[in-house]
Amino acid sequence: MALPVVLAGAGAMGRAWLAAIAADPAVELTGVADLDLGTARRAAPGLPVGTDVVALAAQTGARAVIDVTVPGAHHPVTTAALLAGLPVLGEKPAADTLARALSLCAASEVSGQLFMVSQSRRWNPRLFRLRAMTARLGGVVSAGTDFFRAPHFGGFREQMAQPLLTDMAIHAFDAARFVLAAEPVEVTCRTWNPPWSWYAGDACAAAVFEMTGGARYVYHGSWCAPGAETSWNGVWRVNGRHGTATWDGDDDPEGPADDGPVPPYDGIAGALRVFADALATGTTPMGEIHENVPSLAMVEAAIHSGARGRPVTIGEVLDDAYAQAMAEERHPDVRAALGGWRSARARLGLG
Repeated sequence: MALPVVLAGAGAMGRAWLAAIAADPAVELTGVADLDLGTARRAAPGLPVGTDVVALAAQTGARAVIDVTVPGAHHPVTTAALLAGLPVLGEKPAADTLARALSLCAASEVSGQLFMVSQSRRWNPRLFRLRAMTARLGGVVSAGTDFFRAPHFGGFREQMAQPLLTDMAIHAFDAARFVLAAEPVEVTCRTWNPPWSWYAGDACAAAVFEMTGGARYVYHGSWCAPGAETSWNGVWRVNGRHGTATWDGDDDPEGPADDGPVPPYDGIAGALRVFADALATGTTPMGEIHENVPSLAMVEAAIHSGARGRPVTIGEVLDDAYAQAMAEERHPDVRAALGGWRSARARLGLG
């Protein structure tokens, strides 16, 4: 039986998710929620619409929520759904701040409901191949991603303080954790904005992460780099004791022969299928909120490093975010769950 879901957010990404839902027989759309009911009706003619996703789920019999709202709405929408007993598949980032992402970890614990973040590139079969090749390199010492594009989005992205790091680099950071099978320890980052940029905030960044195991991961990117653009996945190079693996972001990676398994799906369609399968089987998927938070921590640590002009550890960023989460949390059960953690690092399995 197909999983009945409601979609929260009917903007551009919402329409992409509507197409993925329509193409997947494992899920069934029962309604669309958006603050603009006209936008919701145009996105899904003939289906129930509403401004409150929880009320709409109750009205239509949905058993899960797909949250494709703007980042600032992720925390309230997802919290309300989880505490209403609805599992959630959400667009990245998990929340607009690391502190609110920690709150969502606790809300998932309190409710017992799955909150999975759709890091869509995690389900790219070529990324799986790059990970398998990397495992054969032995003693990986360095990896890097170059990302250069020039998109004119309009809307909220062009008003962000750190549009590249906040909205795009998390894809590469999350993929780096996956490819290297390692977690971030510390970052040194610089950000800047060229005079021709159409972004209000810094659209360029260079970051060097120390990862567990000693490897360094280097990210160099720009969102206002017209000409000779890279793949949306970036261009990758991984160096180890026994050789090098490379990936142009689009075609098959090159490196040591690999025979590792790859997923039969890709992108947001892959995230949707994994979410539905996880609910059907009770398994914990990649992208579960606790597993996903270190990717957002990489973003916040890089931003803080650029602002402070010094290296920043993931530990100090998580400690600060945990203190902020405790200070901001208003739901008594969620606050009690947060208060029961030994530390954010320990709760996320980072030491």
